[in-house]
Amino acid sequence: MKKIAILGAGSWGTALAIVLTRSRQPHGVSLWAHDPELAEFLRRERINSTYLPGHKLAEHIEISAQLGEVLDGAHVVVGAMPSAFARKVYTAARSFWQADTTIVSATKGLEPGTHARMSQVILDVLGEDAALRTAVLSGPSFAAEVARGEPTAVVVAGRAVLELARVSGRHYTDSAAEAQGEFAGPNFRLYTNTDVLGVELAGAMKNVIAIAAGVCSGLGLGSNSLAALITRGLAEMSRLAGKLGAKPETLSGLAGLGDLVLTCTGALSRNRHVGVELGKGRPLKEILAQMKMVAEGVETASALMDLAAEAQVEIPITEQVYAILREGKSPADAIRYVMERPAKRE
Repeated sequence: MKKIAILGAGSWGTALAIVLTRSRQPHGVSLWAHDPELAEFLRRERINSTYLPGHKLAEHIEISAQLGEVLDGAHVVVGAMPSAFARKVYTAARSFWQADTTIVSATKGLEPGTHARMSQVILDVLGEDAALRTAVLSGPSFAAEVARGEPTAVVVAGRAVLELARVSGRHYTDSAAEAQGEFAGPNFRLYTNTDVLGVELAGAMKNVIAIAAGVCSGLGLGSNSLAALITRGLAEMSRLAGKLGAKPETLSGLAGLGDLVLTCTGALSRNRHVGVELGKGRPLKEILAQMKMVAEGVETASALMDLAAEAQVEIPITEQVYAILREGKSPADAIRYVMERPAKRE
């Protein structure tokens, strides 16, 4: 029986711990919480009332604020921390790391400042061997619905085994297939993919488009506007991701279109919530101060602006989200700018 350690006791990390108790494979599960008080509360009450209220954690799940305890003997480590803290957490975990550990990165975002994808952060901190053992989990998956056991389909991407052998000259387990086998359950379906870059980029980019979708709602715009925004948002995502080396089919799959539709339309979307409140005229600082969880798209917008400039790719929706977030542009003016751009072929 494999032990799976989850780093991050927010809504997603907690939901994944619950998923693993329902999977077809038996597991030992450990959950790391950064806050010792939260760890103690979870051990005692078995409910994460701060980030995922109403969902019981099984008694056999070990919970600790000590990384060494959580990582001891772990065969698989799941990264479920916000992107801004990933480097710090992986650095702290390095002294407890085991050479043959598989990593499943479940963080959707780019590192602020460096614009690094999470697999790149893992490479920087834990080295090439750990990076080659990394799979990326993404797709349309609100934590609360996953925890309720509602049918959910996601994608898990890892580098192809033959490619790993060619690059390293060594044999590696197929990390995506391993994650698929460990997490799969009656209502949690995983599809494998070899486009790690595309899955990571899609998971980050859709958050920014979701802010724009929320802005439309906050301004009182209807379904026509939302449909146009999702469609053109996907085109924008595909353009940039393709230029950076992603596969087109990844953007039309669960990590791209699937997650984009979810975050642009679902009431549980944190990024959409930020956009809704911005559209209503509230200042960003006030909105974020009242949120318990991180809206990744707020920081990702800056990263995508830089990546698009380097790749010489137009991303007009992201550009206007950035202008709202960082330059104080009014949401109404931003939407007007997008609609009044020169007409062109689709």
